[in-house]
Amino acid sequence: MKYTIKRLPQVQDEHLQDIADPLIRQCYARRGVTASQQTLSLKQLLPPDNLKNIDRAAAYLADAVMQDQSVLIVGDFDADGATSTAICLLALRAMGANRVDFLIPNRQTMGYGLTPELVATVPADVDWLLTVDNGITSFAGVQQAHARGMRVMITDHHLAGDTLPGADVIVNPNQPDCAFPSKAIAGCGVAFYVMIALRQVLQSRGWFEAAQVSVPNLATLLDLVALGTVADVVPLDINNRILVQAGLHRIRQGRSRLGITALMDITKKKPWRLSATDIGFAIAPRLNAAGRLDDMRLGVQLLITEDPVEAKTIAQALDDLNKRRKALESTMVADAVAALDQLKLTSSAEVKALAVYQPDWHQGVVGIVASRLKERNYRPVIAFSQAEPGLLKGSARSIDGVHIRDMLTAVDRQYPGLIVNYGGHAMAAGLTIHAAAFVDFKAAWEHVAATEIPCDRLQGELWSDGALATAQLDLRTALAIQASGPWGQQFAEPVFDNEFWCLDIQVMAQAHLRFELMTLDRTRRLSAVMFRADIDAWLARPVQRVHLVYRLNINDYRQESLQLLVLQAESCFNEAVSKQKVG
Repeated sequence: MKYTIKRLPQVQDEHLQDIADPLIRQCYARRGVTASQQTLSLKQLLPPDNLKNIDRAAAYLADAVMQDQSVLIVGDFDADGATSTAICLLALRAMGANRVDFLIPNRQTMGYGLTPELVATVPADVDWLLTVDNGITSFAGVQQAHARGMRVMITDHHLAGDTLPGADVIVNPNQPDCAFPSKAIAGCGVAFYVMIALRQVLQSRGWFEAAQVSVPNLATLLDLVALGTVADVVPLDINNRILVQAGLHRIRQGRSRLGITALMDITKKKPWRLSATDIGFAIAPRLNAAGRLDDMRLGVQLLITEDPVEAKTIAQALDDLNKRRKALESTMVADAVAALDQLKLTSSAEVKALAVYQPDWHQGVVGIVASRLKERNYRPVIAFSQAEPGLLKGSARSIDGVHIRDMLTAVDRQYPGLIVNYGGHAMAAGLTIHAAAFVDFKAAWEHVAATEIPCDRLQGELWSDGALATAQLDLRTALAIQASGPWGQQFAEPVFDNEFWCLDIQVMAQAHLRFELMTLDRTRRLSAVMFRADIDAWLARPVQRVHLVYRLNINDYRQESLQLLVLQAESCFNEAVSKQKVG
């Protein structure tokens, strides 16, 4: 679909005098950066004090470490869950815990979170189950654990419901009455904070001296925090930006864990210039591929290994899985698009939210399919796949201004019994329904959307920081923007829009376009790429002049050069060309 382009207004930026570059200063001001946020330092990181129950959680874990109790970390099968698991495992071992292990449920066979089925597989001698990036909806799993004599500590960041599981302790900034200011923190961030609090308690008890254990430097885990935070696409508020920047700093200094280094090697990313964008589009998808198509134990092992050969071997396996994921995704998206094209969706269409399902779709890829369809149709989307017999599992993705978990809550309240369980955030959620109820659920989902979503919400917008002058269209500007990150969710990387002379258009890999451009003053030639473009529309007639919405990208093939990454393109003399053809 074609997005409406809107330019951000000029705002006051005199309070950001520490930022020398006027372009960066204005971009920061538009994104709400205050004078105290001009630089990102760990000294500015929020203290753990306001995280509800963190003192109790740290005390329980300190008892477990000092009394040689068994702790089993129960993670999630995405990158946030894998990094959360690795953070707790490495930190607990570094603090002297001898009986600590981890368990990741298999997406295809076990499902999400601390389920009764998963608890049934736990060895009987486990004292504590420590959930990371999950657990806030695990009522039955907690009951089953207690019935087996195990205690449960939930650390999570997903939105809590009206009632909470009866765990022994819950640390979640989104639970009721938690005063922690950063509600956007990822699961790995919560895990990191719990480990910080645990270290403090163990120090106060004199444990490290008594056990002759060195006090661990938990900053060595910040590369994992950065990876998990970016991968989970949580809003980059100031606290998350500090965490991500600190992790990127370690990586750029060559001090990342071997697994992250191996993923950078296989994706040909230079460590000294790795960005949050590189993590989101190159590193995280490969780590996520383990949980989507195989077993996230493989991903966790990559993150904790101290063997460079093992790291390289696992990274190659994940790269192969990611290639397979891309092939599956392409087929599944094409199937969905073929069906949805019959609806002829517009911003005023009756169908304001989509639910799609095919019996042969892979459960590990439906989340990406939902994302692609959301981008293409600019509507909330749920993509379902077959789970265990009689059940469908769905992955939901939303658009700006539509809280998808609240939408599911509305469906559940208005049509009780249709949803077996659900959970998530404003922009992403997961759910399970009975297979026989898909048609009824789809109707209920569309009905709730029709009443909850205004038509004008379905017109996608691309916000631009304006046109760049010819002198700014250079590698120096691109490097300055990259160095001013991390950019990400709700702290958007600068986007610009300009008209250019179009000298040539070439097709790449049958799905993408390369533009050879010249500035309107004819003084500078530029190269631009557009992924998942509508090839047929662009090649149907000559194009002389184009209006591009783009980001500045650094092409480091052979030698560094500026490349425009096109988000939307329109011929100035021909009819509008959509942002993308297929997802």
